[in-house]
Amino acid sequence: MKNIAVFASGNGSNFQAIIEAIQSGQLNANIQLFVSDKKKAYAIERAKKANIPHFVFTAKEYESKAAYEEAILEHLHEHNIDFIVLAGYMRLIGETLLRHYEGKIVNIHPSLLPAFPGKDAIGQAFDARVKVSGVTVHFVDAGMDTGPIIAQKAIEISDDESRESLQAKIHQVEHELYPAVLQKLLSSRG
Repeated sequence: MKNIAVFASGNGSNFQAIIEAIQSGQLNANIQLFVSDKKKAYAIERAKKANIPHFVFTAKEYESKAAYEEAILEHLHEHNIDFIVLAGYMRLIGETLLRHYEGKIVNIHPSLLPAFPGKDAIGQAFDARVKVSGVTVHFVDAGMDTGPIIAQKAIEISDDESRESLQAKIHQVEHELYPAVLQKLLSSRG
């Protein structure tokens, strides 16, 4: 069974979906560490409630990205982390983590990449009035949502869709797709 670290910057609904998938036996993994760059992120409460060790940092308290990623790396090694799972982590992963976890960092993004990368992808899709959006799970590289795609699921956007209803649809698909893709990925890695 693989040891994973989950990174999130906000509410952590995908983190919660991963916790629940492990508890129900749908995902065969151990969350050994939770990492956040926001001291007030609700996801920290989710980690505490699930008794998951956590490391919370503030980027500007470090002299560089490399410095805070070195601090993260120490915690990852301390908890024997095999795989990093980004679940709403709003920072680009830098060279320090990429070098140590090459091919072992995945992210979920609320659009059909390469369309609408970056922040507020749901809002971008809504404002563009596209008829189809969706969810992408991909490996992380040095770019903004540019890594190799692992899986995607499309969502139709109805004519009377609101931003809120689209967001709810996207989250529902994320919470089903991410644990299933992680299970396939982690079980294929021996």
